[in-house]
Amino acid sequence: MYHTIRPGQIWLDTDGNRIQAHGGSILTVGDTFYWYGENKEKTTGEDALWHWGVRCYSSKDLYNWKSEGIIIPSETGDETSPLHPNAMMDRPHIVYNEKTGKYVAWLKIMGEPPCFAVLTADHILGPYQMENPRVNPCGLTVGDFDLAVDADTGKGYLISEKPHTMVYIAELNEEYTDAAGSYSEHFPHTAPPEAREAPAHFMRNGLHYLITSGTTGYFPNPSEVSCARDWHGPYEMQGNPHVGDRSKTSFNFQITSVFRHPKKKDLYIALADRWRPELPALAGETWESGAFSEEIQAKFRRIFDPSEEFVFTPEDAKDMRIHSAMSDYVWLPLKFDGNQVKIEWTDEWRIEDYTEV
Repeated sequence: MYHTIRPGQIWLDTDGNRIQAHGGSILTVGDTFYWYGENKEKTTGEDALWHWGVRCYSSKDLYNWKSEGIIIPSETGDETSPLHPNAMMDRPHIVYNEKTGKYVAWLKIMGEPPCFAVLTADHILGPYQMENPRVNPCGLTVGDFDLAVDADTGKGYLISEKPHTMVYIAELNEEYTDAAGSYSEHFPHTAPPEAREAPAHFMRNGLHYLITSGTTGYFPNPSEVSCARDWHGPYEMQGNPHVGDRSKTSFNFQITSVFRHPKKKDLYIALADRWRPELPALAGETWESGAFSEEIQAKFRRIFDPSEEFVFTPEDAKDMRIHSAMSDYVWLPLKFDGNQVKIEWTDEWRIEDYTEV
């Protein structure tokens, strides 16, 4: 059994298997935590197999996780399905709709054409029914995203990257199954690596926070924090929250969501994927200095510079498909200096060190 959280260390479920909940989030139901995400157990990077459904785990303490199985299975028999293993499903997010009594799951599908798939269920563990296999909110393209519900009004919101250009925040319909037609645009950029992706939303003391990363594929880069008093902004930039991160890689992880513990005072946990644990060893002495990260960011500028004729090498193609079945997780508590967000590295920490609400 685990009694602490050890960021970046191999994490096994109660059956002794690697946890497969990548790009995931946590939802609390009663006194049980449910951690769900991409099941990458068959994703080795050697072929086009991107995922093997959405897997879910349950826990009472956030340390020890029991596998509840695959709650949204892949569809291997239909190559046109958004749930086909090669359809590049990413970052599932599930919210509960109190009005309909349904759990609503949105999945990012980066196959052709890119879209969201939306499913619903009566229980967090399913079974899930496909409601809309292809959603492009407000006619927009889709990318990394988050889902959130206003606790006071019950209104749902989609916060999504429009790949390589900006982040948009769209209001959802009453069922949370599509956009309602209204949206706002934020953080405009012309191209990677500056373009923001992987938005993670949370609220604290009446303020809306968004943590985003830059765009450098499976290579980590500096995160940015912004905050606003309204869902639609304007958002004020705070900069990189990672204290002492000389490697310029957000401690070699990418945040996928922020979980607020319902029974602990001011405990917000950044849930992140360490997609490529081998990178520091691969980079050698250029890792800690930040030179490796700067080189990767410069490379992405060349890739997306229309004046450059960038030629992809076999190694570049390999970087797009990694052995994500072996990727690790980094969970770190957020710290606050007034309204400023800070993330500090620690090798080990305990939920019990935070006071009860």
